Amino acid sequence: MSRDKDLKQYLCRPAKWIAGSETASVEEGRQLDWSECEAAPLSETVDGGAVMEPTEFQACWSPDYVWFRIRCTDHHVFSRFTQRDEPLYEEDVVELFIEEGHQEAGPYVELELSPHNVVFDARVWNDGQGGIARIDVEWNMEGLRTEVVRHGNELVYHLAIPTAGFARKPTPGAWWRMNAYRIDQDEKGVRQYQAWSPTGAVNFHLPARFGMLRFLDQGDNPTIEEE
Repeated sequence: MSRDKDLKQYLCRPAKWIAGSETASVEEGRQLDWSECEAAPLSETVDGGAVMEPTEFQACWSPDYVWFRIRCTDHHVFSRFTQRDEPLYEEDVVELFIEEGHQEAGPYVELELSPHNVVFDARVWNDGQGGIARIDVEWNMEGLRTEVVRHGNELVYHLAIPTAGFARKPTPGAWWRMNAYRIDQDEKGVRQYQAWSPTGAVNFHLPARFGMLRFLDQGDNPTIEEE
């Protein structure tokens, strides 16, 4: 499998549940046992440097869903949007870009979630130069479940992404291209752009910089060096 050696990989383990808590509701993200799931930090998207407010994500999978938990330190929440598909990227937001077909031109899925649990979802076709050739904002991800929980100065975002809409299903050994992002604005209006796999620019639409989400089997314990 050819890939740039400096791109990130996330080893996505099968979902485990806290005993007696198996559900099919949005609360399932809180009932999952995340203890064996890698916590992957985000960094400054241009140079990979330190961020003002730390962010990390975890992911796990089942045949029906891929779950993400994104934990954000956030001392100042700037979020006024209330309607689906409003331009959440203009304020505080977390984002997931998922490209299953391994074609950098797309389409890839863009999912955004605000601190108030407002969703932006779209399919994006890239022009290959870091721009958008086409975007379908009218598209909605059928069955997407989300929740945002606040604990003091921490926001925890839960997304349960249904696999039914993907041609390449999560199975042991399969993989998707993806990136995780955050936009955070402080009380002075200074915005910081964070990424799991830094893009080298204040631009998230650079699919060549997407990392890899690798789906593991139960009991697998590979290392990145095994690739």
